[in-house]
Amino acid sequence: MKLTKFLAFLFGAAVLFSACRKNEDDDDTDPGNQPEVLSGTISQDKRLTNDRVWILKGYVYVTEGATLSIDAGTIIKSEVADINKGALIIERGAKINAAGTANSPIVFTSGKEKGQRSPGDWGGVIILGKAPINRTDNPNIEGGVGRPYGGTDPEDNSGVFSYVRIEYAGVAAQPNSEINGLTLGGVGRKTQIDHVQVLYGNDDAFEFFGGTVNAKYLVAIGTADDDFDFDNGFSGTIQYAVAMRYPQIADPGDASNLIECDNDGSGTTANPRTRPVLSNFTLIGPNNAANTHASHNYGNRWRRATNFVLVNSIIMGAQKGGFSIESNASGQDMKDDKSIFKNNIVHALAKPYVLDSAASRAVVAGFPADPLTAEQRADLISQGSAWLKAKAEANGCVTLASADEVGLTSPFNLTAPNFLPKTGSKALEGTFVSQPGLEAVTYRGAFAATGNWMQGWTTFDPQNETY
Repeated sequence: MKLTKFLAFLFGAAVLFSACRKNEDDDDTDPGNQPEVLSGTISQDKRLTNDRVWILKGYVYVTEGATLSIDAGTIIKSEVADINKGALIIERGAKINAAGTANSPIVFTSGKEKGQRSPGDWGGVIILGKAPINRTDNPNIEGGVGRPYGGTDPEDNSGVFSYVRIEYAGVAAQPNSEINGLTLGGVGRKTQIDHVQVLYGNDDAFEFFGGTVNAKYLVAIGTADDDFDFDNGFSGTIQYAVAMRYPQIADPGDASNLIECDNDGSGTTANPRTRPVLSNFTLIGPNNAANTHASHNYGNRWRRATNFVLVNSIIMGAQKGGFSIESNASGQDMKDDKSIFKNNIVHALAKPYVLDSAASRAVVAGFPADPLTAEQRADLISQGSAWLKAKAEANGCVTLASADEVGLTSPFNLTAPNFLPKTGSKALEGTFVSQPGLEAVTYRGAFAATGNWMQGWTTFDPQNETY
């Protein structure tokens, strides 16, 4: 019995020694944790797990009938070589299920090492759906990806995109055809879009081409062109959104706005009309900080026959104008209350309220037909802009002479901003406006006096994040 136990002991020791002994051919790296490349077409359901980094190589298409699922905490990097810059395109009829959490957001970012990342390192994320748009030519989405968007189903469902960061995106495939941080083309209202941050985008942070999708809790930081751009018949709602401009960053070839909106590129009145319904936005311009780029433009730019709703919001620090309306059709809609601008705070370095000459003609009578003299045109615009200011203030808006009067905690701190209102802030006053489908609030801007929905999942220093 003792001999048997002793031999068993020797055998076990030998096995243990053999298992622990280093084999010169062994590899300490777990192959399951190696980066995995995504390229070409995904035509069947696929899941991206958070136990490895995923690499986008070139344009990656998820096709109709397939669902791409992404675990919370997953990191997706892009190739950065010009020929292989990545982009993720969710086609019509496909779905994305990207459900991060406040503690484990999903991150799309540059493939460069920390300290070396730049805006435009890669393309961005594009989601396409079958909801209505106001173009009839079955258009392809911009950015050179060659995929159509839009349809006849306002209830279309492209999946879930929640607690996601998109960093250093934005490439121009050709002039006036760029990939944005997050591009939504004809996306339907059953799609869930919330808690998305776009940082250092080389074009727009968020662009909505038609569709009916509703979104909440969106953040744009350090965008080169526009933070929120609406076109081609978008008619969804957005509540709780932040945009903060970095003074030195803007599009050198364009005018960079916090919000830009057109009915379509030609300014027609095609239906469905572009009409975003927005509430509780905090829009922070550069406020004439040192080295402010000359392309920083308006807090709001409503043009080309669009109409809109913007309520319970803050526009501050805008460089060249706060609230601007352009085109006769957009001016007429403002006059007829088809567009709504109520209970907002407006501050700008110059011209808090601006109507161009075409919009001014809709609200001011007594001027001769074009061509006007330079003096007549200036007078028309001055009267139109005064009308717009009076209209806004009659609807509960407050015009402030300085950004400090708004009373936010630390809105211009580029590395650790705090957008919450201080005690006594103008953001906590007003006659608050409700809209169908939006939550009732008792504050202006994206935040109440307490509770910061940005905590945990956002960053203001993606350059030094380790991925």
